[in-house]
Amino acid sequence: MTQLTWLVTGCSSGLGEEFIRGILSRGDKAIATSRGPISRIQKLKEAGASTYSLDVSAPKLEVDSIMSLIIQENGGIDVLVNNAGYVENGTLEESSRETILAQYETNLFGSIKATQALLPHFRQKRSGTVVFIGSMYGWGGLPSGLPYASSKFALEGVHESLKESVAHLGIKSIIFELGFFRTQVLHPNNFKSRISEIGDYDALRAGTAEFLQALQGNEPGDPKKGIKVMIDVVKGEGVAAGKAMPERLPLGVDALDLVRKKCEDTLAICKEWEHIINSTNFD
Repeated sequence: MTQLTWLVTGCSSGLGEEFIRGILSRGDKAIATSRGPISRIQKLKEAGASTYSLDVSAPKLEVDSIMSLIIQENGGIDVLVNNAGYVENGTLEESSRETILAQYETNLFGSIKATQALLPHFRQKRSGTVVFIGSMYGWGGLPSGLPYASSKFALEGVHESLKESVAHLGIKSIIFELGFFRTQVLHPNNFKSRISEIGDYDALRAGTAEFLQALQGNEPGDPKKGIKVMIDVVKGEGVAAGKAMPERLPLGVDALDLVRKKCEDTLAICKEWEHIINSTNFD
């Protein structure tokens, strides 16, 4: 396959870093971006990637300007991977408007701004692929992680609407719904949890903290294997050879279990309530 140029957001650690290394190992060109000092991703430059400082939560004009520079200096982009994000914990009642907006600025609006900045480029060349890194919690709600889960639910809608609006232009869109992969996403420096005085949520909060503490470092997903599958799917190689690109793809046994159960439960509701659902039309 022709060499592709990939731009990945949020590359200072975790999946973003693994994405860049996986892309380079396939002989493709990788552009790594991260908020803050460019020194945060110096190791990826040394590995062969082009590197830029890009904060997707910055104002749109700033994101547009940096994206234009990247396109100009690299001769174009073929694949955008919207990877930048973090996890904000909290129930609905405990989560302030400011907390939810901050989560959305990165996880949702950041992906929107990065994609908007590249769509004119993709339209002009009538090709391009937009990759969204979703979550299994974009399919099943997370009671004590409302800011994070709701941002990923919204990302699902962005992907589906985008996919339908640009397919005729030769532009593809896919969302990967990831389960827990063994990265640093649950490290205390990356995972944000607000302290609350609402006692009614103490048990829920404690249970969540215990679950996440036990899970950190024991996540079932292997990042290298997950990245390989995602690159295969985008390039139509390896495990994806001869297959059409799916609209979405859960990755990880935990993600598959959650998505499958949600689909089965929804179908059961449709079956049980079908006659009521269909009774609301005008006679």
